[in-house]
Amino acid sequence: MLENSGRTELKDQKFTVDISSQKYMNFHFVRLVAKGKEFKCVDFKYSTFEACYLRNCKFDSCNFTGCRFIGTNLHGAIFSGCTFDYATFERTDINNEVLSSNCPSSENLKIRFARSLRMNYQQLGDALSVNKSIGVELEATKEHLYKSWHSNESYYRKKYRSWNRAQQFFLWINFKILDLLWGNGESAWKLARAVLVVLALMTIFDVFNYRAPYSIDSYLNAFILTPQVFLGTAAQANFPSYYITVVTFVRLVLFGFFMAIIVKRFNRR
Repeated sequence: MLENSGRTELKDQKFTVDISSQKYMNFHFVRLVAKGKEFKCVDFKYSTFEACYLRNCKFDSCNFTGCRFIGTNLHGAIFSGCTFDYATFERTDINNEVLSSNCPSSENLKIRFARSLRMNYQQLGDALSVNKSIGVELEATKEHLYKSWHSNESYYRKKYRSWNRAQQFFLWINFKILDLLWGNGESAWKLARAVLVVLALMTIFDVFNYRAPYSIDSYLNAFILTPQVFLGTAAQANFPSYYITVVTFVRLVLFGFFMAIIVKRFNRR
């Protein structure tokens, strides 16, 4: 029931010249060395690069479909028009520019690609690249969820039918709400915007219930007071208990979101 996969293992080899239009499919490269070399239209599909040193190399239109990079040094390597479908990375030094120019075209593959690089950069402690990977992953996730219930492309209509399509719609709604609220845990600016919206709603509530709605001074005075009410530092006897309860609950939720962002940021360092 089993047969040989035909994988070729190369250990302690070195590329001494530039390579063009060659096939190295299903290879296992161990401690492969190449410095400053150019690889053009080379097919590396389903290969594994383990403890390799490929510094300052240029990869032009190469195919890395299904490849694994383990403990490989790709510092200074430039990738142009390469294919990374189903590629994975572990403890590999690779420039995060690969996220800008060589992501897979399909959203589901782009999610896998960005997620693998995110975990790779976390292993290296590269916080800046982790943040960039998360941004690409979130953007691809948003597009994938939207297409999963809205797009008429054959891939999505075959994979998501009837109830599954409705389920994807609710997942997209949930994703959009959290994105607007706090960027799905990645944007302090969006969280600050949400706080401003809460303060604006509190201002409107105060003006229409306790002040003159047609006076600009009423809105200014109410808005100045709302941060104190929101933080619980001002006298709250004039407001009903249900209002104070809602404000307190919202404050705790938003504060929890803020602490989650801070903790996540520090954990990446």
